[in-house]
Parts: sequence; structure tokens; C-alpha cells
Amino acid sequence: MSVLRLPSSLLLACLGAAILLPAHAQGVLPVPQNVVQLSASGVVEVPQDFLSLTLSTTREAPDAATVQTQLKAAVDAALAEARKAAQPGQMEVRSGAFSLYPRHNKEGRISTWQGTAEIVLEGRDFGRISSTAGRVSALTVSQVAFSLSREERARVEAQAQTMAITQFKAKAGDIARGFGFSDYSLREVSVMADEGGMPRPRAMAMQAKGAYADSAPVPVEAGKSTVTVTVSGGVQLR
Repeated sequence: MSVLRLPSSLLLACLGAAILLPAHAQGVLPVPQNVVQLSASGVVEVPQDFLSLTLSTTREAPDAATVQTQLKAAVDAALAEARKAAQPGQMEVRSGAFSLYPRHNKEGRISTWQGTAEIVLEGRDFGRISSTAGRVSALTVSQVAFSLSREERARVEAQAQTMAITQFKAKAGDIARGFGFSDYSLREVSVMADEGGMPRPRAMAMQAKGAYADSAPVPVEAGKSTVTVTVSGGVQLR
């Protein structure tokens, strides 16, 4: 088998050309210079405008079929009463969790069956929801949760995002001038949103229902949500 041998002068020329190639042609990226990483946030606090109120009931009997029948009857009656006041966007009515499980005696045998069923009232009309919950006598309040509606969250998030972008640009300009540069260009950026609220304790909601007559509205009080949008990224000083 023949072997091709290059003249020594040609081989040295090839090696020299490889050495003289620019860094990017050899697959090595140049190290970024004058790049600064920074972040800025926009924060908006608004009243919570969406209420989710859960009503539940528990039944117990020697057999599972009896418990299931009792729960179904209670939920059907509660849904029928709640739907009388339902209104799209203001108060929606839906069924919630449904669970059925055995209870065991000391010998490990099933003694009785117990089950829990829920319905959920949710929407933006707090008065309608609370008064409807007071009229549902078969179930009691087990949970109250406040939040922002989709529409309000979108509005507030856009407002906070505008604030964050404005602050990011101002901070980038200040940093550029502080280091003796006249301007900057954006390299990469990320935008993240977060909502913090004030949840209502479950125990408080249950006590509130028991302190009033069954037909009285369930007292509810919304808190506030803080929507934070953070803009972070890198800028090239120039």
C-alpha cells in the first residue's frame, strides 16, 4: 500500500495557516466584553376580586351504598338551591371533590363507611356568593379562597410589566453612563410574573358560618394581591 508524503515545506505551510485562522473559524467563541447582567421589577398591589367558596358535607353509614346515596341527595339539593342565583361571570356553580372511604375497628375490620362531598361557588359577586352559601342548609363552608380574576390579573400584570421594563431601561442607561459608555444594546432578556395574596384561613370560614343563622349571608372579606413582574437580562455597553 502506498503512502502519500507531503513535502516538509508544504506541511509547515498548512500548519501555519491553521494557527493563523481566526478564533471563530476554529469553533472558539470570543469572550464577551463590557456585558452587564441586571434586573428590575414592577410591583402593583390591588384588591382581590375573585372569590371561591367551597361548601361540604360528611356522611357515615354501615355500608358504602348508603353513604353514597346520602351524599348524592345532599349535593343535588345544594346544587339546585345554588343554581337559582347563578350568573355567568358573577357566580358560577360546580360540584367539587367527592370521596368515600372505610373506617376500621380495633380488629382491622371495616366498621362503617364515611364520605365527603363538595360544591363550589365562585365568581366576582361576593354578595351573591355569600348570600347563596347562607341559603344552602345541607352543606357548611369548608374553605374560602380569594384571588384575582383572569381579566384583572392580565390588566395588572401588563401594568407591572410596563413599570419593570421602564425601570430596566433606566437602570441599564445609568450603568452604561456610570462606566463611561454612551449607550447600550440588549443581548438577552427574560420576563417573569408572580402573584402574592392573602389567603383566608379555613378555620375562620367554618366558624363564620356557625355564628349566624343558616339563611344569613356568610361573612367574607377579601384581601389584596401583589403582582410582581421582573425583567432580567444582559446588556452590551458601547
